[in-house]
Amino acid sequence: PVNYRRLVLAAGLFGAGAFAHTLLILLATQRLTPSYGAARAASIAVALYLLHNVFYAAFSYLGGWMADHFAKSRLLAIGYFFGALMTLSIIVLPVSVWTLALIFILGGVQVAMEETLEDSFCAELVSEEHHGMAFGVLASVNGVGDFLSSTIVGLLWSVAGTTAAFTYSTILFLAAALLVAQIKPR
Repeated sequence: PVNYRRLVLAAGLFGAGAFAHTLLILLATQRLTPSYGAARAASIAVALYLLHNVFYAAFSYLGGWMADHFAKSRLLAIGYFFGALMTLSIIVLPVSVWTLALIFILGGVQVAMEETLEDSFCAELVSEEHHGMAFGVLASVNGVGDFLSSTIVGLLWSVAGTTAAFTYSTILFLAAALLVAQIKPR
């Protein structure tokens, strides 16, 4: 169905910018090293990633509950938008433990909303006899997106810096959020 194809396109756009959040550990370590030293900065970064995972676990449950009560297209758009807020925060906020904590929290919420809602919304958009194919295509698109994002974000970070890398992600996240917000469920 048309709406399913729109979801796959949105997931592909989002996925092409969705870097592995373990990259946030490197970001935090690099940004905190001048103030705290390498060892302490790395310890803070790992603690921030723990915070990320706490929010990921909590919002996975909350996202599932919300998906049972609210429009999945809007919730998934919000999840994608949290990704854009996270990457935009990386670009514009001053470096501090508190701003990095916000970035890690936004990242945890974004992953929870995305993972919880993409499959759930997919199931809503196609008939039950097509679930296997629909989930397989969505998973394939996500896999290609992961490969592309890892390559492109990594190259941009290495060649042009973090601003270029995260601007790329922000643009794709916003485009995906706008696209998925327009999908009307069956």
